This record gives sequence, C-alpha cells and structure tokens, in this order.
Amino acid sequence: MAQKRGLLLLFLGMELLLVGLFLYQSQHHHGFIFSSHLLIQDRPEMGEELPFLVQVSSPGIPYRDVYSNLSQIYPVNNSAEDLPNCPIVSPYVNGPLKVIIPENLTMEKVEKKNLLVEMGGQYRPPDCWTRHHTAVVVPYYGQAQHLQYLLFHLHPFLQRQQLHYAIYVVNQVKNAAFSRGKLRNVGFWEAMQEEDWDCIFFHDVDLLPEDDRNLYICDIFPAHVSVAIDKFNYKLPYRGYLGGVFALRPIHYLRINGFPNTYKGWNGEDEDLAARVKLSGMLLSRPHLLFGRYHMLEGGPESGHEQNPGRAGLLSWIRRRWRRDRINSLAYRLLSKEQRPLYTNLTVDINFSVPGAPVSS
Repeated sequence: MAQKRGLLLLFLGMELLLVGLFLYQSQHHHGFIFSSHLLIQDRPEMGEELPFLVQVSSPGIPYRDVYSNLSQIYPVNNSAEDLPNCPIVSPYVNGPLKVIIPENLTMEKVEKKNLLVEMGGQYRPPDCWTRHHTAVVVPYYGQAQHLQYLLFHLHPFLQRQQLHYAIYVVNQVKNAAFSRGKLRNVGFWEAMQEEDWDCIFFHDVDLLPEDDRNLYICDIFPAHVSVAIDKFNYKLPYRGYLGGVFALRPIHYLRINGFPNTYKGWNGEDEDLAARVKLSGMLLSRPHLLFGRYHMLEGGPESGHEQNPGRAGLLSWIRRRWRRDRINSLAYRLLSKEQRPLYTNLTVDINFSVPGAPVSS
C-alpha cells in the first residue's frame, strides 16, 4: 500500500510539472509560474515624457512604471453580458513599481493618462467581467497637491489589478478640527448608497503603494495594508500601528461599530481601531512586508494638524466607550456631492455634536 501511495504521488508530481511547463510555454501567468515571474522580472520600460521630481525604488529589486503595459487594455465590442470573466490573477500585475512624481502635474494631465476612468472616478475593466468591487475612501483636508499625486499613481495601480473600483474623496470644511475617523464613516455610508461594494479601502492621501501584488481586495478579516512605509524604514513603527491604509468588508465595518468619531488630529485613533477589532472578536490581516510597501509624500497631513491633547484619557476608556462612539453617533451635513472626472468629491460639515443618524442636505 505504501509503495502504491508513493507511485501515485510521483505520478501527480510529474503531472504538475508537465502542466507547469505547458503554462510557461503558453505564457499564462498562473500558479507557481506566475509567482516566479513576479520575482524575476525584466527591467522597467522607459519613455515617461515628464521629468521626475521624485523617483523611489528599492535597491536591487527590478521595478516598473505604474503605467507600463496598460495601453494593452482597451474596450471590446462584446456587450457586458458577453464579456469573459477576468482571470484569477491579473496579467498586468508585475510586482515592484517605480513611484514617480512628475513636475508640473495637473488634474488635466492625470485625466489624459486615465481615459478609461468614468465620471466620479469609477472604473470597470473594459475587456472582462471582474469579481472584485472596491470603493476607496480618502479623508481630505485641503492637501491639493497630494491628492493629484495620489490620483496619478492610484488609478493605474488599481487598473493593473482588474478591479471595479471608485474613489471617494471626503472633503471636510475647515470649521472644526480634522477628524479622520468621522470622515471615514461619512465616506463609507455615502459610498454604500451608490454601489453594493464588497470591499472598502480607507486610504490616507499621502501614501503611494509601491507593489501591485498588494491587492486592493478584502479578505475574511479586516486588513491593515500599509505595513511597510519608507518613512518608517519599511517596517511597522510600533505593534499597534494601524494608520495609513485599512480595508474592511461592510460586515466588518458593522461589527466594529465603524470608526471612532471622538478623536481629533492624528493621534489615538489607531490604538482605538486595533482595540475595536480585538473586542469584536475578529483577527487582523496584514500583507507580507515585501508587498505592503508605500512611499509617504513629504509634508504629510499629520504634520499640519495639532495632536490630540486627550489621547491618553480617551484610550483608557476604549473598552467602555467603543460601543457608544460609533456609527449611530455620527452626525454630519453633506454640503455637496460632485462627480468629477477622477473621483467623487463629498464636501461635508462635521461640526455637529447631536447624536443620531447622518443628516444630508
């Protein structure tokens, strides 16, 4: 019996080898052949016409321009019902990316580089039917240049992964201290009213992803995605750090009761969020440090806002307070909703203290 089992395993191994060779010769990028291709890559394609203010890459690791080979994506004549399913692994995912910031970048130039993006910043693969639907929510407090850089880099990054996605910029009017948690809550509710998104990415405006294997899709657990930021030498600054880019399914969002509305500025919210995930009985997912790499733009938003003076006191009450400081205590006024060529702009007034359901106007 043992000899027969050994022969069967040998036969299966030979079959896998033959299948792998066939896929390699057919230039399909699936399974272990695809993984090998990501680790052994050609040099990046040249031809970017704009001079660079910044070029960021990792020494010794091949990298590509985020716009390389996207010209191969174009609409087909098939109706939406007749489109084939997108492959499990996108053929445009390559691995490490060259993060570039062109000089004299304008929104018009970003629009010309992303002609397949529809009004409101929404995109669907034009040549296949995708199984992934992701909304990206960006809390915003007037960092116009950072927003241009993010849109320039993030749109092609997401298109490489063959996602159906949309970008929502939640723009807080400056009549109150910046509240990232509150803006995240607003973005979630407004985005879910438009589409039945199965994944929500909450994205700081000053972070640019450096590897397209960092897939913007949701796992069975909440995910902290920006685990290796260059400012922190590509490692977590401390164990409970959950800042930068965070991903949730709608069911995850409800289980943690949304994001805290109480914190102002940039301190304390990460620890609160980590506690909410733990207290709700869920585990936390993180990508590999090699994939979850980000470049942080200089002059990040946290440098322009005062720190939260009540951080220590708020954190000491997390266990008692997390079920009260939640989505039901969110109060805001939606001043405008504009579908712009590269994103949906939500201008909100969060200077309300009366608890209750969101108020729109």
